[in-house]
Amino acid sequence: MNQQISIIIPVLNESGIINFTIEHLYTLDSSNTVEIIVVDGSPHGETINTITGSDVQKISGQKGRGSQMNQGAAVAGGDILLFLHADTRLSHDALNQIVAATKQPDVVGGAFDLRINSEKKVFRAIELIASTRSRLTKIPYGDQAIFFKKRFFDQIGGFKNIPIMEDVELMQRVRKAGKKIKFISRKVQTASRRWEKEGIVYCTLRNWSIRTLYLLGVPPEKLKKFYS
Repeated sequence: MNQQISIIIPVLNESGIINFTIEHLYTLDSSNTVEIIVVDGSPHGETINTITGSDVQKISGQKGRGSQMNQGAAVAGGDILLFLHADTRLSHDALNQIVAATKQPDVVGGAFDLRINSEKKVFRAIELIASTRSRLTKIPYGDQAIFFKKRFFDQIGGFKNIPIMEDVELMQRVRKAGKKIKFISRKVQTASRRWEKEGIVYCTLRNWSIRTLYLLGVPPEKLKKFYS
């Protein structure tokens, strides 16, 4: 049975890359119907106002990645929801891989292994640690292109409207509910721009520290100031 995939992209100040992201999605192999929903966290809609594709759903939403993704999911018509960062690129067969994974009755969603779009060798170590950690803990992060069956996403209540760690918090609830997610070995490529801008060592250690503190119970509202 043909399923529709709703690709939800939360954005804020991404006018420079959003059209490239959308054009890339149109090149992917897919035997299923695809809709693209871009949710802009700016009240002025700077990013969605630059979108040239007429068949893209454009929403001006409340700022906050979790809130934006929920707003996109609320209007999505697909059986499958794929939450994609604007600077993440999927492999050519990623959509078909997602459909195959969600056809398994015991699977409620999943994510991909990570590749950082840089030839620097240090990123290979970061990728390996990230993919190994997410598989062991069953908690992938947002830059791994998280996807869900829409019915399950609605049942579990979607993302919490918290300023940071919304992906981790949701995956903790999925794990607590005893539900199965599928890790796809195909890698998604995410931009190295944040690491390059802030410094690879600093950015990596800061990210690990924030996640550790969150898991130890520090509120996301306090952690947000370290991730600006």
